[in-house]
Amino acid sequence: MFPGLWDTILESSKRFLIPTQYKDERLMMGMTSICIRQETPKIQQLIRKIALLAIASGLTGICMAQPSTVTLNIQLDKPAHAVSPTLYGLMTEEINYSYDGGLYAEMVRNRTFQDHGFGGVAHWNIEHLGNSIATMAIDRTEGPSAALQHSLAIDVKQADATHRAGVRNEGYWGMALRPNTTYKGSLYAKADSADVGTLAADLINDNTDKSVATATMPGLSTEWKQYEFTLTTGKIESSAQNHLLLTVGHAGKVWIDLVSLFPPTYKNRENGNRPDLMEMMTAMHPKFLRLPGGNYLEGDQIDERFDWKNTIGPLVDRPTHRSPWNYQSSDGMGLLEFLEWSEDLKIETVLAVYAGYSLKGDHINPGPALVPFLQDALDEIEFATGDASTKWGAVRAKLGHPAPFAVEYVEIGNEDSFDRSGSYEGRYAQFYKAIKAKYPQLQLIATAPLKRMKPDVLDDHYYKRADEFFTDVKHYDNVDRNGPKIFVGEWATREGAPTTNMGAALGDAAWMTGMERNSDLIVMASYAPLFVNVNPGGMQWESDLIGYDALTGYGSPAYYAQVLFAKYLGTEVPTSSVNGNAERFFYSVTRDPAKGAVYLKLVNASSVAQPVEIEMTGASNVANAATLESLTGVTLAQTNTISSPTRIVPVQTTIKGVGTKFSHTVPPYSIQALELQAK
Repeated sequence: MFPGLWDTILESSKRFLIPTQYKDERLMMGMTSICIRQETPKIQQLIRKIALLAIASGLTGICMAQPSTVTLNIQLDKPAHAVSPTLYGLMTEEINYSYDGGLYAEMVRNRTFQDHGFGGVAHWNIEHLGNSIATMAIDRTEGPSAALQHSLAIDVKQADATHRAGVRNEGYWGMALRPNTTYKGSLYAKADSADVGTLAADLINDNTDKSVATATMPGLSTEWKQYEFTLTTGKIESSAQNHLLLTVGHAGKVWIDLVSLFPPTYKNRENGNRPDLMEMMTAMHPKFLRLPGGNYLEGDQIDERFDWKNTIGPLVDRPTHRSPWNYQSSDGMGLLEFLEWSEDLKIETVLAVYAGYSLKGDHINPGPALVPFLQDALDEIEFATGDASTKWGAVRAKLGHPAPFAVEYVEIGNEDSFDRSGSYEGRYAQFYKAIKAKYPQLQLIATAPLKRMKPDVLDDHYYKRADEFFTDVKHYDNVDRNGPKIFVGEWATREGAPTTNMGAALGDAAWMTGMERNSDLIVMASYAPLFVNVNPGGMQWESDLIGYDALTGYGSPAYYAQVLFAKYLGTEVPTSSVNGNAERFFYSVTRDPAKGAVYLKLVNASSVAQPVEIEMTGASNVANAATLESLTGVTLAQTNTISSPTRIVPVQTTIKGVGTKFSHTVPPYSIQALELQAK
């Protein structure tokens, strides 16, 4: 035997067809051939080397084994259970600049000057044109409202109509401008004298220093007042390399606050969202939105929680607050905006309420001390669901939305398994009793396992590597159906940054086959995090679903896996089984009898093609042609980026030769959805 032959083969791949008893190369003496499973590109690269070693060792043959065919048996006339109608949804929170600098369309960064940053005022700079002279500083004694009690003071020592002075805002890594587009702006301002004159707003190209849109506001008052303006671009190139400039042409002192600029928004909502990101969510076919998020709900400390009453009403009355991901939240995305987001996507709301625990350990013990927080939760539910005759329903109606929102699920807290005080059992029970007494129709979600009572739904979270999801794909197969229903409220395959790669998409898809198979138990599932700003400093959490900068967005391979699984989903799960041994092959089957449609999800996480024999019973007529949509990668590390957004996207084709029995081959590193017509 040639020395080192076995070690060379063994190190090349762990998946050989040689029985384990031949591990000792002395036991291989006398063998005339070996058979190696063609498993990885590394094996393919070493075939020649192994062959040379084999010849020197006296082996006369090496064969590359092909993957074994699996047989998928589907009994269409034997439904196992219904598919949850709310299986796939959305979960977001203020992380990775998901709202400010992301979905929320506000273009001005640090609009209320709460982020003091380097030099005292983050993302704002003084601007001197010509021989003008000015300084800027935070004034903690002047503000336009009780919520916003300080402002930016601009002290202009010298300026004229030609040589103006003021401040510029850089936006969230730039300001995205497009040709022939109108941008709506506003700000609060006052001056120490009416002599300061008009205030000008310009959108300036970073590279040319030319104004691409301009507007002027009338002479400033000595009292705080809101000023509105519009800026309309002409024939420019779409670019994010722009900034907002505010200037005056006379010496004097000016205070500004709540400086805002919005592009056209989704469905033209005031204070609304970016259309491109809303459209990407629409393409995911979601059924619900879990709001306002996970850790963002709790905050690091109790006074940093999502205090919903501070997020409703005019923006000038919202004090903002620090998010647990270490930047200030503008609270422009308040409770009403969240609810309208659900409404715009025509999906249900899963409302999470603060339940007395914050991330760094602060908590409220059950009992009298918890009552104010419980009342806040009851008020919040009333704000969302009450009609105009109720106290908080009337507040919502006054804010422009008289119709109640539909809410079926309310989540009590977030990840309370981290609460080391052991108080969640009592806190949940107190919330449960009070909410059920007023809203018996609501389904209440617990965020940690309970010992003394059974919640309606339990929220499970999973963040794993792809291989971990492969081995855990049957996690819910044997879970007690007499226990609570399951909400997989946060989950993701954590591979790739800032957005996930093809390997992560395969891990996600494998896990989703298990969730579909157990969709009698799992009522909802939502991937997290959904968003990430891909600019330097924009990411706090790796492996996200949708990436963007100020100008454009893109979906990761895992995003498209989500799209495929929600797009091709039936109303019931028929009985099915698979025969044959194929590692890293996963499947799910759902059916929609009303449409005569059968949906197959086939996931091949191997580097070699997987043959599948599909046999269906219980259908008298199966159409010869079927729709096939495939998501395929060349390598596990392959991914999409802001500069190459469509490297891995689904490709739709039609396959023929379909029937009650037919053969199909799933390419390497592929996620496929087949839609068959069967009656």
